[in-house]
Amino acid sequence: MSPSFLLLLLFLLGFTTTPATTRCTTATFTKTYQKCVTLPTQGASLAWTYHPFNATLDLAFSGTFISPSGWVAWGLNPDSPAMTGAHALVAFPDPSSGGLLLLPFVLDPSVRIQNAPLVSRPFGLRLLSSSAVLRGSRSPSDGSAVLIFATLWLSPNHTRVHHVWNRGLYAQGRSPTIHPTAPSDLASRATIDAASTAAETAPQAPDALRSAHAALNAASWGLLLPAGVAVARYLGHRASRGPSWLYAHAATQIAGLLLGTAGFAIGIVMGNRPRGAEHRLHRGLGVAAFVTAALQSAALLFQPKATNRFRKYWKSYHHLVGYGCAVVGVANVFQGFDVMGLGRSYWKLAYCLALSTLAGVCVALEVNSWVVFCRNAEEEEETTTTTTREGDSMEGGRASSSQKQGLSL
Repeated sequence: MSPSFLLLLLFLLGFTTTPATTRCTTATFTKTYQKCVTLPTQGASLAWTYHPFNATLDLAFSGTFISPSGWVAWGLNPDSPAMTGAHALVAFPDPSSGGLLLLPFVLDPSVRIQNAPLVSRPFGLRLLSSSAVLRGSRSPSDGSAVLIFATLWLSPNHTRVHHVWNRGLYAQGRSPTIHPTAPSDLASRATIDAASTAAETAPQAPDALRSAHAALNAASWGLLLPAGVAVARYLGHRASRGPSWLYAHAATQIAGLLLGTAGFAIGIVMGNRPRGAEHRLHRGLGVAAFVTAALQSAALLFQPKATNRFRKYWKSYHHLVGYGCAVVGVANVFQGFDVMGLGRSYWKLAYCLALSTLAGVCVALEVNSWVVFCRNAEEEEETTTTTTREGDSMEGGRASSSQKQGLSL
């Protein structure tokens, strides 16, 4: 096992977080609310009063800045407890005055990629009023507490509300940039019944479980199995190496399959948690990679002998399924980084460096194989030409001898 592979494994396993918690309070410096709840992440809390006679909800969200140029956001999602589709109020420093600015945003699916700055859009969800104030300071700073006030009109008999919240390091002008992607940041959502105070928070898989899932799958599906494919492709045709390439290929694939199976099992456990986030594409690619790997392993039980006329068809199947499994596995590793919110992290960079190294070696071996192939083809052509010329010379000599013998007679 190479040092770079071990380093990547340690990098991925070193991913841990420590969430902070505070106690909620119903009292603010402007008014006192009837109920409050401590939110599960970022030391945030929510206080509110629900007025059933007109179905209005007065609330105050309490959060903290993590940098002087950062932002703090609270919002509602009308469909599910998720960031995508949420309508948010974002508080951040006004770039012109330095004071606190509160703007509404709608978080559509493009927010995950954020190729362009976010543009403020109307809140939309029957927002009657909103404001934001700092507690204990005139301008945002690291650790400054902020209160976001909002009054909304809810639909009668629909008091379960999906809340989302988060915070970021800086805002680009009047546009918040992407927030940190620790597991606690990605789990900043809760469903709260305004009438009964019942809360359903987003369950988090333990950090160790998530880290093990990421490390095992990145190492197996993302590196070991593609490396095993490369061993078979670039060393298998060299008869001078004997069966050593086969042992290296089998050992790499077995190790990758065992680690991949463990990572796949952890992913199934995480995906089956109650009300856990559902990542259909990631799960689908994972199932496809595991199924193709299982088919590849099962095919070894039906491997024909070298002299069997069906051997060439089996080899074509073995190559096709093997390449397909490697491609799907690598694609799913990148999808997994996005699911964990590590799309722009050093963990993904470390994996990309390891994968690029493997790809570079493959390119070099591929070029070398083509050079050797072309050289052998030229030598074979020269040998054939020389043999043909020698044959023609011999035929000419024999014909000349025959003519001389006929003349002598």
